Formats: sequence, C-alpha cells, structure tokens
Amino acid sequence: MEPVTSMEPVAMAPLSSPTYKQPQDAASTSSIVSVASAPEPEPLMSPQPRECSSSLTAQPMKRILVAGGAGFIGIHLCTRLLEQGHEVICLDNLFTSQKVNILHLQRQYATFEFVRHDITQPYLCEVDEIYNLACPASPVHYQYNAIKTTKVSFLGALNLLGLAKRVKGRIFQASTSEVYGDPEVSPQREDYLGHVDCTGVRACYDEGKRVAETLFFEYHRTHHVDIRVARIFNTYGPGMHPYDGRVVSNFIMQALADEDITIYGCGSQTRSFCYVDDMVDAIVRFMACPSHVGPMNLGNPHEMSVCELANMIIRLTNSKSQLVFHNLPNNDPKLRRPDITLAKRHLDWSPQVGIEEGLTRTIAYFRSLDLTKYKRPTNHTAHRSSDRVNQNHVH
Repeated sequence: MEPVTSMEPVAMAPLSSPTYKQPQDAASTSSIVSVASAPEPEPLMSPQPRECSSSLTAQPMKRILVAGGAGFIGIHLCTRLLEQGHEVICLDNLFTSQKVNILHLQRQYATFEFVRHDITQPYLCEVDEIYNLACPASPVHYQYNAIKTTKVSFLGALNLLGLAKRVKGRIFQASTSEVYGDPEVSPQREDYLGHVDCTGVRACYDEGKRVAETLFFEYHRTHHVDIRVARIFNTYGPGMHPYDGRVVSNFIMQALADEDITIYGCGSQTRSFCYVDDMVDAIVRFMACPSHVGPMNLGNPHEMSVCELANMIIRLTNSKSQLVFHNLPNNDPKLRRPDITLAKRHLDWSPQVGIEEGLTRTIAYFRSLDLTKYKRPTNHTAHRSSDRVNQNHVH
C-alpha cells in the first residue's frame, strides 16, 4: 500500500476561487469510459423534486463537499443541493466520469466549484457537510483496477472522516446493497449480516464498502463524528452513461438498436430499481435526519425479475430485440430487494416514481444522446472481467 502522509487533514480557511488538483496516483488519471472532446451535456430531463414541508428538506445555506460529484448520482445530488441554495464543492478524479458532466453547473451557479482530486489523498478545506459518493460502481470500472477500487473505499473514507472530525461536520457514506452479498433472505433488512464472498472478483467493491462502513462507525464511536451511512440499492435514470455495464443501460441501448438483449442465467434473478430523483431525495433527507445514523437501506422495494425488466424495455422502446441467454456467473446475486422500514420511519420517505414511468423518462434521455460522443469500453478496459462487461450488473 502506498504511504499516506496525513490521514486526518487539517481544515483550512474557505477556498476563495476554484482549485484544480491533479490526482497523485497515476492510476486515478485513467478514464475508462471516455468522451470525445468536450460536448455540451445532454439535459438530464429529471422532474422537479416533490414538494415537502418537512424539516428534513428545509435547511439553511451550507458549504457542502460532494466527493464523486461528477458521477451519475453525484451530478443529481449536486444539482439538488445547488437548487436548495447551498454552496457546493464537487470533488472528483474523473476516473469513471468526465468534466463535461458538470459544465452546465459551472455556468449556471456561482456557488458551484469543481476540484479534480483523488480522495485516496487528503483534501484540505472548510465545509459544513460532506457526502462521500466516490467509488467505481460497475464491474467494468471497479474490476479494471481492483486494488485502486479497494484503496478508494478504504483510504477515501479514512481521509474524509478525518476531515469531518477536524471541521466537526456531518458526513454521509454511500454504501451499497452489495454488502449483503448473495442474500439468502428477502427482503434484506439492515440487521442482516449477509452471505458474502470476500475473495471473489467483485470483492474489491463489496468488501471495500464493508470496511468503509466499519471505519465510519468506529469514528462515530471513538471520535463522535456525526455520520450517516446509507446502503444504496439499484439506481437508474437520466444521466447514466450508455456504456457503463449496468443492466438498465445495457438493455436500453440494445433495445434502441434492435439488438439481441443479453441475459445471464435464466433471467429469474430479481432486482429492485429506484429512480435517481427518488434516491437523491432520500439521501438529502437522511443527511438532515437528526434521529438515525444508519446503516439505512435506500432503494425501491418493488421487485422484478431481469426478464420482466427486459420485456418492459422492449415494449417501451417498441423494439424488435429478442432475449438471448448466457451462463450465469457463480457470484451473481439471485435476490436484491430492500426493506425500507427505517427510511419510512425516520425520513418519511418512500419512492414516488414507478418503474414504467422512470424507464420511459430514461429511454427518452438515451434517445437524446449523441452516441458519437461516447466510447464503448475497450478489451483492455475489462481484461479482468470480460464475461461481465455486458452482464446484468445492477447498482
């Protein structure tokens, strides 16, 4: 492991102007899924957040750091926070995203700042709150450099927790449903300890998130850091990269091209899909929640099989695609469904966008894309996971 000079960065005075810091780890500068030149970003076409008088959504203006803010959920979160009047520092090393994602926010909001930085290295700033969403979340990305993925989860959490401790700010950790592994119970409650494989090819992501949770709760117990830990289930919507290797984007891209839709296994494995606006609403509410630190499941409890998803997308796109079946890898979860009792109780939250409505919006977004601006992953990109590049991965 590379040495880290300071695990707990000292807070500095507020930044007076945007600062661009190149990642110090050479691996972090690799862009696995790249975009040609710097095109205008397509609009995300997301609806306005639902109105709510709850104190969980009405907050005074804060200075907020969003690590991984140029990613899929991160962009939507930054947008929501800016709309609420907050000052946002978006921290991202652009490993699985690109700066073009945030250009419209830079033009529209004087309170938005982008900093290119790798959170495996300490970052010094003065903020009120921190969101940690920084980590590759698709096999095509996280298996490309498994050691890097593990470092991001561990060292990134350690550095941001150190910052939260110094500035005495609340910090949110985006954990994952993958901590449950291949669950033997459904739905999965937060007290379920999981059925996991700590040495498999996807363990770099799953176990990295588990150790990050451990760090968060140890900092909470030992240093009284104010934490919020969410286990995020499958999320989809406008803003997804068309070639990121996740099941929704895979199926939509194949359906729009009238290509065969690739399903691994018999398609009976189940997933639960949460529309991105609902997810961001839950994250913001959880961060404002005074009564619970987590872990808390965030996701849509509506369960459907992979085959049902594929057939729905074929119908909504009026596609001529056929289903084609391949062998299911041993480490692919058979069940994925959150129990969101805690979220309902503490956040007064449940998903509002149904799967058909959400897919319709997402398909419209994908139709609007100029695909010449996006590149498919190359063979060397997925040299450790060639059988999973187009698999039914569902974060």
